[in-house]
Amino acid sequence: MNQKLFFKGYIVISSIYLILVLFGLENTAWFLKPVLLPFLILGVYCAPHFTTKRLLLVGLILSWLGDILLLFEEVKNIYFILGLLSFLVAHISYTLVFKKQKENLNHKKELLYGIGLTIIVVYLITLLTLLFPTLADLKIPVIIYSIVISVMLLFAFKGYFVWKSPENKIILVGAIIFVASDSILAIDKFYEPIEKATFWIMSTYLIAQYLISTSIVDLNKKK
Repeated sequence: MNQKLFFKGYIVISSIYLILVLFGLENTAWFLKPVLLPFLILGVYCAPHFTTKRLLLVGLILSWLGDILLLFEEVKNIYFILGLLSFLVAHISYTLVFKKQKENLNHKKELLYGIGLTIIVVYLITLLTLLFPTLADLKIPVIIYSIVISVMLLFAFKGYFVWKSPENKIILVGAIIFVASDSILAIDKFYEPIEKATFWIMSTYLIAQYLISTSIVDLNKKK
């Protein structure tokens, strides 16, 4: 089956989900959440083979598992921990996907790379400084998770300089949005509740997953 049909299906089902959440119908959207990422998973699965395809699928499947686990975080805190672990390994998978992409260009600008690295480090320190007093027993897991997502973003930023356009830009934007989604979730849960947090968390998350997945597929089509 054509992968584009699954990608289009993902856009449709995600839009329906987000509309439900935006209008306060989260109880109905709850049942729809496990159906979202399978469309992306099937789209990537149907794409022609490329070197990092399995790693990308691992990242998507683990993200899907994390989505399901977080549905039950209010029942027991262990579900949040397991969801966090699932997303942690998913981010490691995405980092490896970025790391293993073939470098088509070779014009990394050291100054810009240094500026980007500095911004990412400042983001990491700022986020942890903000959250640290309220993390209690979750200090170490959240620190590890924050470092992993920052490294993922750094590899996407590195890829911006060495991958073909426009995928290099889209993947970087996707990684930034993914980090934004995780940051909103962390701030809402550990620092201060955010109005319509679920909508902002899930809209950024779903957009990020789409941009990264479809652009990695497209990037590898050009090889």
